[in-house]
Amino acid sequence: MSAAKLAVADAETAAVSMRTLVLNAGYEPLSVVSFKRALVLVMNGRAIIVESDNKHPVRSPDGTWERPSVIVLTRYVKMPHNRQVPVSRRGVLRRDNHRCGYCQASASTIDHVLPRSRGGKDEWENLVACCLKCNNIKGDRTPQEMGWRLLQPPKTPYGTAWLVRGIERPQERWEDYLAQAA
Repeated sequence: MSAAKLAVADAETAAVSMRTLVLNAGYEPLSVVSFKRALVLVMNGRAIIVESDNKHPVRSPDGTWERPSVIVLTRYVKMPHNRQVPVSRRGVLRRDNHRCGYCQASASTIDHVLPRSRGGKDEWENLVACCLKCNNIKGDRTPQEMGWRLLQPPKTPYGTAWLVRGIERPQERWEDYLAQAA
């Protein structure tokens, strides 16, 4: 491997290690934060480092610290049991894997199955990822009026990967902790 490729691979590894998985005191995943925020939590005694990245320590004039990859809070944070995934454009595109719900082309927009002008709401069950071409052709009509059918009915996403913000690109070190929550 050339020196340039090694430098790029090392930079990518460093960028991935800039994020830290935060676990509740019961080891349930809560969120993903920057390593700086994680270090502040550890230094203030609010969290303990469970996994760290030894290849990229954090250096300052006062000393050197491990870069946290996974931390656990020292006190339990109560989370509501009925947490729901908020509807967002990014979430709809992610749920549908950036594929159009009508033709499976690459999607960059979202479409209301029942148009808003006809009472359609911004809900998971009424939104699908859509390519620009299909979105422009469909306009203010329903799929039935167009003679189209959805390749997959839209549903509300569920699971830890949807409730824990920032977990879309998990690190290898997080797998054991995310598997426990699934």
